[in-house]
Amino acid sequence: MTLFSLMGRRQAARTAVVLCAALTGYAAMAQNFPARSIRLVVAQAPGSSADALARSVATKMTESFKSAVVVDNKPGASGNIGADAVAKSTPDGYTVLMGANTMLMASQMYKNVSFDPVKDFSSVTMAAYGSLMLVANPKTGIKSLPELITLAKARPGGISFGSPGVGTPHHMAMELFKLESNTFMLHVPYRGSAGYTQDLLSGELNVGFLPVHIAQGFVKSGRLTALALGSPKRHPVAPEVPTFEEVGVKKIDVDLWYAFFVPSKTPANVVTRLNTEIAAILRQNEVKEILGKAGMDASASSPADLTAIVVKDYPRWGNVISTKKISAE
Repeated sequence: MTLFSLMGRRQAARTAVVLCAALTGYAAMAQNFPARSIRLVVAQAPGSSADALARSVATKMTESFKSAVVVDNKPGASGNIGADAVAKSTPDGYTVLMGANTMLMASQMYKNVSFDPVKDFSSVTMAAYGSLMLVANPKTGIKSLPELITLAKARPGGISFGSPGVGTPHHMAMELFKLESNTFMLHVPYRGSAGYTQDLLSGELNVGFLPVHIAQGFVKSGRLTALALGSPKRHPVAPEVPTFEEVGVKKIDVDLWYAFFVPSKTPANVVTRLNTEIAAILRQNEVKEILGKAGMDASASSPADLTAIVVKDYPRWGNVISTKKISAE
């Protein structure tokens, strides 16, 4: 045996020992989880829907775990900054991401994104859904989805729609609708929801998506006309508004969703513990009421069910982004 081969074997043995020690260490920590405070990273700004959801759950987690759960807002790049920080953190369950389906979109719209939203995270549980409604300003005279499609095909680019910004769920939902209905409408991006909503109400914009809880108030007052709901089924807030599929346009499931993730390779029993605790919290009536007032419907899931949704949604939005050549930079 040569000196080099002997050194190689010794190096391999040392590496194996280090890996075993690390795995043993993670397993030991997992048995006592949580033994210290947990950092809950929110990839959106304070005051956002994701932030409200995270803080509601964090308070209850602190009570059930008897260990502090600290919310850490890391907004920027449509959620990429926060997601990247969690993806690169130690996979021990002490860093949790309050993520959303927007990270599946943003990670494909920005260049040089260093994380993979499918491979670099382990799913914990779905947290909540938020439904979007497509509405029209009454000045357009559009009263139904078929009327919008007919008018958009007759006047390509003649119909304007807005959004709170490029790559936002409102924008992506409309791009998906345009793709599935084979229509072209003019996108007018804004810097946030306030100006966008104001111009939609004034008639400066013709159509657009709004969260159902916000849209329905304007629909009831006659300031907007409901066209379709972007969910698989009708919403109790607006039971009279049909889904896209009901009026002939399929594949327009554009619900916003929020979910909890940890870095990949987090011990399975830690993931299970987090799932059990958070799911129980989301089933509490108090939490459901808080989220309902914020326009969200609490909804827990198994890790496997959340992973299935991520695996399905990632290429679906990727196809829209590549086909429409959407870039956030």
